[in-house]
Amino acid sequence: MSDTLGVRPQPAADITDWDYEADVVIAGYGIAGVAAAIEAARAGADVLVLERTGGWGGAASLSGGFIYLGGGTPLQKALGFDDTPENMEKFMLAALGPGVDEAKIHDYCQGSVEHFNWLVAQGVPFKEEFWGEPGWEPPHDEGLMYSGGENAAPFKDIATPAPRGHLPQMQNKRIGEQGGGYMLMKPLTDTAESLGVRAEYDIRIQRLVVADDNRVVGVVAKRYGKEITVRARRGVVLATGSFAYEQRMIEGYAPRLIGRPAAAIEEHDGIGIRVAQALGAELAHMDATEVAFFGDPQMMVRGILVNGRGQRYIAEDTYPGRIGQATLIQQDNQAYLIIDEAALEEALKTETSSPFFRQPPTWAAETIEELESDMGLPAGSLQATVEVYNRHAESGADPLLGKKPEWVKPIGTPVAGFDMRNFTAGFTLGGLRTDLDSRVIHVTGEPIPGLYAAGRCTSGVCAGGYASGTSLGDGSFYGRRAGRAAANDGPASS
Repeated sequence: MSDTLGVRPQPAADITDWDYEADVVIAGYGIAGVAAAIEAARAGADVLVLERTGGWGGAASLSGGFIYLGGGTPLQKALGFDDTPENMEKFMLAALGPGVDEAKIHDYCQGSVEHFNWLVAQGVPFKEEFWGEPGWEPPHDEGLMYSGGENAAPFKDIATPAPRGHLPQMQNKRIGEQGGGYMLMKPLTDTAESLGVRAEYDIRIQRLVVADDNRVVGVVAKRYGKEITVRARRGVVLATGSFAYEQRMIEGYAPRLIGRPAAAIEEHDGIGIRVAQALGAELAHMDATEVAFFGDPQMMVRGILVNGRGQRYIAEDTYPGRIGQATLIQQDNQAYLIIDEAALEEALKTETSSPFFRQPPTWAAETIEELESDMGLPAGSLQATVEVYNRHAESGADPLLGKKPEWVKPIGTPVAGFDMRNFTAGFTLGGLRTDLDSRVIHVTGEPIPGLYAAGRCTSGVCAGGYASGTSLGDGSFYGRRAGRAAANDGPASS
């Protein structure tokens, strides 16, 4: 972590010469930064992006590429799914809390169709094909998928299920290499470049520059150890990512992630949050985390997940990220998958059964009692769990947790157990509190003049729960807002 003194704001009066100037200065060239750059440039601003790595992309370009959109997008309609902003809002309020920003979710749902159309207009491709199998993402280039447990308990009974995971179409799909995230970022950065957006690379911001009236008017940064000053004539946009790789912040705000590999990129060190904190910025939901669970959804839906007491604790057909959160936060990271031989063989034949998850069972036994003993579970605990599950599964029901009937079958023998303790990794969801125009809010409740933020350095639509695509969704949505607001924040000066 940088020296705390290093993030204190720099008085503008101390700077006599600026190395760079622009109307709008954006820190970070991921999804939030590029969206801000496009909209600021379209609003007539001279835009400069400062990126700490050697090229654009950020975490977005390495991601699966899901964008959480709904309310009746053209892709949803083309594939026969009915959705409304109100229905989408019901799901998001239920799934992304507790403590969600209701105004932000309402705003996001109401603008979701327009945002989809905007992405398409920038050249982001979406294939009109639906993938309905359990999985982290489609195995091919399908454009739409359930990505948040919308069609699983308990949410299927709260809002009408509709798939909202919109995935940019990939060319010669290679996960992690020009995948969905790359196919999202490439057309957006091409658009930004065509609009005259400038970018400077290998520059790390250090602190904000403030005028005598406390307005943010620039940043101090470093390139190869040399200090650089950058003036922002209209506004500064922070789009620097999460704090998933800043150990002291993890320990202080999100300690459940201590020792968990961060499902992010190493550049996510919280610097955008810290430089704004130094101005008195308010934070929100800093303890909120998404938790990836490294289990094969095709295997999990066909078996049962039990905790260290041999008890089921979540519907196995829900969103894997929700399983991860429940496992780490509610079950002390104790999880075991119980599946019989026939179901395991069936799962391994499916296209979405990832080779990353294909490992031999930890235990194999001829009976549940034997498996229970081998696993070291309390005597009778797993037997009781399986007996209750099988009793109802005979009629395709799961009254305990609500798994969908299509996945409910009695567990037979021989049977296997997979040790899934410590199969979790995570990233942070909390950050700077912002308003609907992406203005950073001071602890007094007033906006900090000249300062905007979007993406994972802010507290977005998620306040605890998560759905795949919400990071890229609200990052791009509110990145656009930040760019427009900063560009219109007073006249440019010469």
